[in-house]
Amino acid sequence: MLPDALTAIALGALLGLRHATDADHVVAVTAIVARERKLGRAAWVGALWGIGHTLTLLVVGGAIVAFRLVIPPRLGLALEFAVALMLILLGYTNLRARTDAPAERPAVRPFLVGLVHGLAGSAAVALLVLATIRGTAAALAYLLVFGLGTVAGMVAVTVILAAPALYVGARVERLQTGIRLAAGTLSIAFGLLLARELIVEGGLFSATPTWEPH
Repeated sequence: MLPDALTAIALGALLGLRHATDADHVVAVTAIVARERKLGRAAWVGALWGIGHTLTLLVVGGAIVAFRLVIPPRLGLALEFAVALMLILLGYTNLRARTDAPAERPAVRPFLVGLVHGLAGSAAVALLVLATIRGTAAALAYLLVFGLGTVAGMVAVTVILAAPALYVGARVERLQTGIRLAAGTLSIAFGLLLARELIVEGGLFSATPTWEPH
């Protein structure tokens, strides 16, 4: 039984790395790092996002695992809807910002964005863990390594996304502005599409909402 649990936990680290490449995560981080001018700070943004995500994953997901909580469909949809609203807000902030304006509280924004994403994803991840790992301790260990994998993955994704834009943007100021505006537009569009999916297909505001953890 122990080897099976260890195998599942090791798999959690790999899945955490892959989880970092989910579309909504990439869009959110792209919108944030579009205003950064140094690769080190961009990598730190990814790390902070991952830390925020892991924190709520451990707190909320850990509670679900430890107490076998049941997540109502409307709550699951509402948590994902919060992500959609956050993406729209991030995009709007990018469109309104000036390229030469200093970033305000650079450590706070990616951390809070990670917290929101963690709230939306923790329920789904925890429920999937419960379906495959019976022991509470092993399930909690899985959540921890999954979260750490997500932190590492987000740092890597952020650096990969930021490096070309920073290299080119540093040489062409006008292009830097274009990158910021494109990232903002993408974030708004993705947020609107996600919101529509949750409302129309998920029935967020209907009498019988449907939500499947994924």
